[in-house]
Amino acid sequence: MTRAEPSAPSDETGDLAADPLPGWLAIALVTGTSAAVLVLEILAGRLLAPYVGVSLETFTGIIGVILAGIAVGAWAGGVAADHIDPRRLLPPLLLLGGALAIATIPIVRTLGDTSGTGGGIRILILTTFGFLPSATVLSAVPPAVIKLQLLDLASTGSTVGRLSAWSTAGALFGTFFTGYVLVAAAAVTTLIVIVGLVLVASGIALWAVGRVRKVNEMLSLTAVAALSLFGAVAIDSPCETQTAYYCLSVLEDPTLDSGRTLLLDDLRHSYVDLDDPERLEFWYIRRLVDAIEVETSGPIDIAYLGGGAFTIPRYVRATRPGSEQIILEIDGDLVEVVENEIDFDRGDDVEIIVGDGRLSMRELPTDSVDVVIGDAFGSRAVPFHLATREFIEEVDEVLRPGGIYAANIIDGPEERFVEAYAATVAEVYEHVVVVRGPGPLQGFRGNSALIASHEPIDVAALGERLAADVDPSDTPEQTADPDRVVGEIVTGDALVDYVAGAEVITDDFAPVDQLLAASS
Repeated sequence: MTRAEPSAPSDETGDLAADPLPGWLAIALVTGTSAAVLVLEILAGRLLAPYVGVSLETFTGIIGVILAGIAVGAWAGGVAADHIDPRRLLPPLLLLGGALAIATIPIVRTLGDTSGTGGGIRILILTTFGFLPSATVLSAVPPAVIKLQLLDLASTGSTVGRLSAWSTAGALFGTFFTGYVLVAAAAVTTLIVIVGLVLVASGIALWAVGRVRKVNEMLSLTAVAALSLFGAVAIDSPCETQTAYYCLSVLEDPTLDSGRTLLLDDLRHSYVDLDDPERLEFWYIRRLVDAIEVETSGPIDIAYLGGGAFTIPRYVRATRPGSEQIILEIDGDLVEVVENEIDFDRGDDVEIIVGDGRLSMRELPTDSVDVVIGDAFGSRAVPFHLATREFIEEVDEVLRPGGIYAANIIDGPEERFVEAYAATVAEVYEHVVVVRGPGPLQGFRGNSALIASHEPIDVAALGERLAADVDPSDTPEQTADPDRVVGEIVTGDALVDYVAGAEVITDDFAPVDQLLAASS
């Protein structure tokens, strides 16, 4: 049997035995560090959400940066293991990796408040500074462990294969366990800190057994971990509640005691006046209510894709007693916050279904509602499967003859997504109206609204309500300003020109994030 020569010991450590690590310990190290990297990758999306939202760009940036860290770490760890005894490398790698994992929290929070508003570039900046260091350091552990175990050249292939397989198994475990269990069990920051502390403790324990590093070196790295933990505690989170889907906060209106604003990630999503449910603060909410008021009368059956702060359900309850309402909301924690902190009583007239909007829509009977309100699109978080022609057809099945579908859309000044969405809805409905909002009309990102039906829509009545629109938060001077922009209605031949050349969004082709990026 041919044996490889053991690495020469460092002068600082003296003579070291050439024996490899116990098999269980080698497996635990490669599995655990790979799992930790993937846990951090999954949690990165939630930690970044308050600053960059949740989109395909966000996850693309995170995955790319983490993969870069894994590649660089694997290379650097292998090179280092060829020049330094791996037993000297492993304790500081674990300790430093844990410290850097904890440091992701203060780094992202600090840079997130100061790094501007650029989309893809901002995502890369936050991910690179926040997560690349920890991913790189932790990914250096497996090659160091493998180097230490390669004492028998005749079994090199099986040794590398076995430990590589365990490393991949750790990554898989970290992915599935985080996504299916951990995110629903504890706050994201708590999970990151726990991962970091476990790594730090592992590094200290490994050092205590072998004592292959000087005490002052380990104390220095422990101080880094302590500093990271202090930063994680000292720098406040922008979230009041971290759910599996949102970083959310409920803000009190400083000018109105009964006013509440729901903040989802980095966007003001909904506003509610607890004393006056007919007060509609947001432009897009007033446009969706316009559709209800113009196209329906008396009690109605209405379904909502997305709940928010339940602003329109409150309005309908106050103005259309006897109406039956169904809210489809994917985030059960959000529902709980709205009920407990924004005083929503679902009563007997409101049913709330927690689950994916498309799957939940299929639970509704055919021809069962008069109105479907779509409020599931954010500026960065657009569930593409709720924007496709196939889904619009499913909405149509739920609507009664003559029913209306009204949706809120956020887009940039180029309105690429609005155009494509209007073209998609027009594939299903004969009558489509787009109400372009003040934001796009003035050259910045903002809300627009879309209304669709198989029956003619009273565009004149919508126009009258739009022309008379008054924002409750406007001053008398703003309301009287003849140049204020309240919106523009696009329908008929103008709509044909508006959507000319726009792509129809389908389940098979839904470049929603790219359309939004092109409009910014």
